[in-house]
Amino acid sequence: MIYFAAAAVVAYILGSIPFGYVAGSIAGVDVRQHGSGNIGATNTLRVLGKKYGYAVFIADVLKGFVAVRFALWLAHFDPATSYLIGIVAALFVVLGHSFPVWLRFRGGKGVAAAAGACLGLLPLATLIAVMVWIGIFFVFRYVSLASIIAAVTLALSAWLLGNATDPILLGFTWLIVGLIIVRHRSNIIRLFQGREPRFERK
Repeated sequence: MIYFAAAAVVAYILGSIPFGYVAGSIAGVDVRQHGSGNIGATNTLRVLGKKYGYAVFIADVLKGFVAVRFALWLAHFDPATSYLIGIVAALFVVLGHSFPVWLRFRGGKGVAAAAGACLGLLPLATLIAVMVWIGIFFVFRYVSLASIIAAVTLALSAWLLGNATDPILLGFTWLIVGLIIVRHRSNIIRLFQGREPRFERK
């Protein structure tokens, strides 16, 4: 249990690092007061531009990846933990990103952190989901729509590739899908109402 606890704590701390807020502080802008008010990479990109937006995205992906790989490294000390410790880390890094204690539990939507975590846990399925995200985004220009469809693609890919034959791992992939959909509920409403902002081509 001590390895699970260590993985969870480290993952939550890594996940709760608010890179979007940090980027805004460096630029002299509180991103929570602009755009969607979110500290994730998408709103950072809208408010601060590509330089900060891309940096925040990469940092958010990396913290998810590092959290899971650290947990899997801990599994070498206790083989009984298997991939379960990686799942625990993945969940906690996403929770940390979405509900950071430093910002009164108001964080990002968890897509980039979840992508990084799944890349560490299910690399091939994640790469397929990323390709789908890119395709959907460039066709429709909606980040939220691309994120939701990519999350579903991740779960289906993991199942079809045989990565998620274990019920626990399969449940984890769909839990990620559910969390991302819940975090995008306001975006889903705006999509149906035709009020969701697009990223225009420049």
